[in-house]
Amino acid sequence: MSSTTYTRLRSIFSKIPTPATSIKPEPAAEILPSTSSQHRKIESLVKKFKESSDNPRFRRHHSYYEATVRRLANGQHLSAIHDILEHQKKYPDITDERFAVRLICLYGKAQMVSEAQKLFDDMPSLNCERTVVSFNALLGACVNSKKFDRFHELFKEIPEKLSLEPNNVSFNTVIKALCDIGSFDSAVVVMDEMEKNSIMPDVVTFNTLLDAFYRNSRIEEAEKLWSLMEKKNVIANVRSYNSRLRGLVVDNRISDAVELIKEMSEKGVKADNYSYNAVMKGFVDIGNLQEAKMWYEKMIENECIPDKATFGMLIPFACDKDDFDYAFELCKKALRIKKAVYNSVVQRVIDGLADRSKNDEAKKLMKMAKFE
Repeated sequence: MSSTTYTRLRSIFSKIPTPATSIKPEPAAEILPSTSSQHRKIESLVKKFKESSDNPRFRRHHSYYEATVRRLANGQHLSAIHDILEHQKKYPDITDERFAVRLICLYGKAQMVSEAQKLFDDMPSLNCERTVVSFNALLGACVNSKKFDRFHELFKEIPEKLSLEPNNVSFNTVIKALCDIGSFDSAVVVMDEMEKNSIMPDVVTFNTLLDAFYRNSRIEEAEKLWSLMEKKNVIANVRSYNSRLRGLVVDNRISDAVELIKEMSEKGVKADNYSYNAVMKGFVDIGNLQEAKMWYEKMIENECIPDKATFGMLIPFACDKDDFDYAFELCKKALRIKKAVYNSVVQRVIDGLADRSKNDEAKKLMKMAKFE
């Protein structure tokens, strides 16, 4: 990458305030009996994970690692995460950059960017090659950790220091970082820098920008980006369409959103839960229960399973419209397929049914929700 590009990117970041947030370390306070029990459970989990790691087949299953780190991160057990990931250095897999990248990404998901950078710095001593792939993983860890000041420093220093050439993933991560801190215009400038370095923006580039612009109600600019994507022959995928659907709904262009769903079908892009939820939200916003029902049925017909967002939107809306029979059917469906519904919402449906002398239905819902 040319020194001119580095200079421009540094200029972009230098003008942007980048407040950093971080997870506080676990307190070393006195452990109460209930906490002590939890502490023993965590120690047991760490011990079993380390023992399982001795099996090469276990180490190939990234899902095991991700689930464990997620669980520990949710409980703020950062020292336990460090323990199990540091333990992985003893295995020969650590000489494979792909394995090291997995660990860097896991640190990122736990918002432990300092540990991610330490592992990156330690890779040469572990006989593990550092390429743009591990560099990109470290950038991603910074974005996940909201450490945008560190992100700036790394992008400024590492490529030149290690003679690494940033690729499209690097630039896409820069764009994501800029969007996350609300510097949307600068993010578009970075896309221009990609092209100056013979790196063409891809669907990930556009999806990142489209999502940011539509979510922040910069609809006109987002539509220009959509046109630019088509002009550059970048094929939109379902994520692209979902961002645009949400934007059209926010802009009260529900009829355009409906037409966009048709366009997706014509172009062979299968609508998913997010697509249908976006259109349903449009009709909920304008108070049209019948259309919302119709799009719910389309979701089912197209083998999309309703999710928490679907039920969280439609059930209260049905209650607002005094259609407690429909709210009852939705509640039953949600409980059958084990989709979370707030107890207060279920209680509202039960109360509405009881007020309308539909006691059998109310009792059935109480039993299904285990309110009895």
